[in-house]
Amino acid sequence: MPRPEHILVIRLSALGDVAMTVPVLSVLTQTYPNLKITVVSRKFFKPLFQELSNVAFLEADVYKKHKGFKLLKLADEAQTLRVDAVADLHNVIRSKILSGYLKLKGLKVATIDKGRKEKKALIGGSKKNFKQLKSTHQRYADVFARLGYPVDLKKFQKPGRKQLTTRLVTLIGKHTKKAIGIAPFAAFPSKMYPMEHMQKVIASLDSSGEYRIFLFGGGKREIDQLNELEKQFESVTNIAGQLNFEDELALISNLDLMISMDSGNGHLAAMLGIPVLTLWGVTHPYAGFTPFGQSKENQLLSDRSQYPRIPTSVYGNTFPEGYENAMKSISVEKVLQKIAAIL
Repeated sequence: MPRPEHILVIRLSALGDVAMTVPVLSVLTQTYPNLKITVVSRKFFKPLFQELSNVAFLEADVYKKHKGFKLLKLADEAQTLRVDAVADLHNVIRSKILSGYLKLKGLKVATIDKGRKEKKALIGGSKKNFKQLKSTHQRYADVFARLGYPVDLKKFQKPGRKQLTTRLVTLIGKHTKKAIGIAPFAAFPSKMYPMEHMQKVIASLDSSGEYRIFLFGGGKREIDQLNELEKQFESVTNIAGQLNFEDELALISNLDLMISMDSGNGHLAAMLGIPVLTLWGVTHPYAGFTPFGQSKENQLLSDRSQYPRIPTSVYGNTFPEGYENAMKSISVEKVLQKIAAIL
């Protein structure tokens, strides 16, 4: 059976998971330059794919236009693009409806194996199977291999820095210092480095006079917190709420380092080839969500001798009493030493 020529790639959310598809698609399209890809995802994520060759974008409006079984309209739209295979990188109800419908229409479908059984064993109690699981990036790559397109993720080519817009130049000014991004928030408090610790990290970086620091976040509460943080330090600029997504990506591509929790901003920086220092709370790199291409040394972990049940969950949403403080076991000094080593 001939290999497909045009693959519909489904990954509807969330930011970090969608960003993790980008380096995989980059290697895929570089390895197979005649292969066409159409990504179906939320409109907000479109800028992630704009610089990938042979990659088009199809907007999924799952809350209005394509809500419920109106998803079939989205499948029909995909068919008009003459896709001949489906790579379901999400494996949830919505993506199953899309891929199942297109399979009935005769398209070949390959679906991600999320390793749910392995992950359940990883976070288990006394029977925890504590070992490194396959990365999400490799799980994505395996889907394309089943469609006849194996890829070697080690062949990823770091993209060049994006040109700064006039808006960005005005906002951040000209400087020759090392540029550090800090994204201190996460979906759950159990994955957030204590703000009082982060303030000490920033204070030390600021006092050295060697760095420009850019704060990332979203939502009114986070923006308010970051604005207060910005006021305390001369070298700090809060860009949360000030940039559109494309400009934010351009700025990230010009950083020398991103400091992130186990959250989306780390994956955005990694897909752009920027070093990422990740701070881990009740989650753990073994679950397979380490930002792309980042070494083990770039992962700072909470102390498992104090908190032996880590990882307590895959996403950080559940943890035993007292584990919400696990990240306090990562010292400010250790963070600063690691920043110096990376830079």
